Amino acid sequence: MSDKSAADSLALLGAGILGFAGVGAAAMSAHAGEDPRLASAVALVCLTHAPALLALGLLARCGLVLRIAALLLFVGATLFSGDIALRMFDHGRLFAMAAPAGGMTMMAGWIAVAIGAFTFRR
Repeated sequence: MSDKSAADSLALLGAGILGFAGVGAAAMSAHAGEDPRLASAVALVCLTHAPALLALGLLARCGLVLRIAALLLFVGATLFSGDIALRMFDHGRLFAMAAPAGGMTMMAGWIAVAIGAFTFRR
């Protein structure tokens, strides 16, 4: 497997993980927990970033910038959602400032997507 196909596969794997987590969090926001807003936030982040990773995984072979964008979006969504989910279950936090770091990482990922528009090759 080449580096490019490995990056594509990892983006697709990330899309599946975030999609699964998002659906689970959406169900939790409807059925469990003391504050359904936390689960809703996790669901929103996961379910909006999963399709983006899916698209980037399919397009990633078109450039390094889009592969970097996929990585940033997955890491950011995982940090943010993981930290919020831990708080939802009263298990503390991933680490201090994990959610804001995840948010900033997602923002960097979206900027990388925008930059990818100028480096995209078919």
